[in-house]
Amino acid sequence: MFSLFPYPLCPETQLALMDRNSAVCAQHAPRENYLLAALPLADYERLLPDLESVPLPPGRIIHHAGDGQKYLYFITSGIVSRCYVTQDGASVESAVTGNEGVIGVSSFLGGDSTPSQALVVSAGHAYRLGVGVMKGEFKQGSPLPYLLLRYTLALIRQIGQTAACIRHHSLRQQLCRFVLSRLDRLCSNELAMTHELIANMLGVRREGVTEAAGQLQEERLIRYGRGHITVLDRRALEKHACECYALLKSEFEHLSPYRIEHLPRPAGQHVQSDLRGNALWDPPESRDLGQRYRAGSLRRQAGTGVNADFLRGIRISG
Repeated sequence: MFSLFPYPLCPETQLALMDRNSAVCAQHAPRENYLLAALPLADYERLLPDLESVPLPPGRIIHHAGDGQKYLYFITSGIVSRCYVTQDGASVESAVTGNEGVIGVSSFLGGDSTPSQALVVSAGHAYRLGVGVMKGEFKQGSPLPYLLLRYTLALIRQIGQTAACIRHHSLRQQLCRFVLSRLDRLCSNELAMTHELIANMLGVRREGVTEAAGQLQEERLIRYGRGHITVLDRRALEKHACECYALLKSEFEHLSPYRIEHLPRPAGQHVQSDLRGNALWDPPESRDLGQRYRAGSLRRQAGTGVNADFLRGIRISG
């Protein structure tokens, strides 16, 4: 499971997510998704009846390019690849999503469809939420839209960084980034994926992937065979990856939505820090974000249903 997303979790969620065995026993609980886990309890319980459990078998296409998006898919396990497919059938991956994110961002960005397709490349599970319910959350100014927009900003950066990586870095470096980014979202050091599928995701020839994987195996960084890649020395593999992996890995930590520099702190408000040293609201205030949003602390832009103040707050701290 992806463990780098630093959203502060409600107390009811923390213990279950700290123990991977608990997560398995929970049978894909909605709060295994870090966006849902970051919601205040009252807002989460309001959404719970509208969250529909959906299995994600490998090879399933959640949406094709050009499809209208009727649902948001909150991934709780597995990996979904966002790919662009050309008219002649060639493809390339632009971004990858695990339980740190959501599929269907165009539905709340003003677009009815997306030019990419979402393909399940590692089996998992998701909970989907109807677009109508999501739009209602935007209208009432709940914390969910803020979390979605923060994630979308990280996603846009991932797409841009991936494009730069494909253009400027060697296939060997790209393969290291590719493997590591997936292991960050899985509970194993083994990746079930053929060289042909990896080549399609990277937009290269299969022979190139086989050659690069062979070099890494000779150096005893990985072992591969029969559609499986096992990482033997992760630290060494990270050293062989390009800087894109580290940049993308840190992106979500940089975009934590509850860090003090991103939220207006009322006078006299006490602050505490999380395990990474980020300044956070006191837990009662964090759990009461929805009430503060609805109380008018963030003014709604007339006629749009979007909170202008929190849109201005979506920025990167230097």
